[in-house]
Amino acid sequence: MNLLLAEDDAVARRTLSAVLKGLGYEVTQAEHGGEAWANLQLGYFPMVISDWQMPEVDGPELCRRMRARATDRYSYFLLVTATGGKKRYLEGMEAGADDFITKPIDMDELRARLKAAERILGLRQHVQQLEGLLPMCAYCKRIRDASEKWESIERYVEERSEAQFSHGYCPDCYEKYVRPQIEKR
Repeated sequence: MNLLLAEDDAVARRTLSAVLKGLGYEVTQAEHGGEAWANLQLGYFPMVISDWQMPEVDGPELCRRMRARATDRYSYFLLVTATGGKKRYLEGMEAGADDFITKPIDMDELRARLKAAERILGLRQHVQQLEGLLPMCAYCKRIRDASEKWESIERYVEERSEAQFSHGYCPDCYEKYVRPQIEKR
C-alpha cells in the first residue's frame, strides 16, 4: 500500500519512512504541507501520515483540503503532533483526521494504528463494492469479485455483510413456473 508521509523534520521523515518501508508500505515523502498537497493532487494515497506543524500548509489544513475534494476514493489521515491534549485532539478530528498520534512516536503503537487503518480501508472498499455496480453474468447471475472469481450473488453478499437470504417465489414466477409444474402432476 502506498502512503504519503508529510514531515518537515528531515531526520524524523527519513526515520519514519524507513520504519514504514520495513512494515511493507511504499512511502512517498513530502518535506512540507505544500509538497504534500501537490502530491495529493497528482495521485491517490490510501493513507496519509502528516505532521501537525509544517511550512506552507499545516497538517490540519492539509487534511481539510483533502476532505474538501470531490472524490469517491477515501484516504485515511493520521495526524502527528508534538503536543497532545484533548483540545489538540479535538481540533485535529474537526479538521477531518481519522486518527491522532503524539511524538515521540511509539513504533508498536504506530503499527497497531496502521493495521486498524487497513481494516477500515478494507471495510470501506467492501461497502463501496456493495453500493456500486457489480459485474454480473447475464445468464447465471453470478458476480465476479475482486480476485476475478465468479460466485453466487447470495454468497457474495453474505460474505461481505450481515445479510442472509431466504428464497420464495414472487407471484409472477409462481404463476409462470411453479403452478404449471404443480398442475402437470
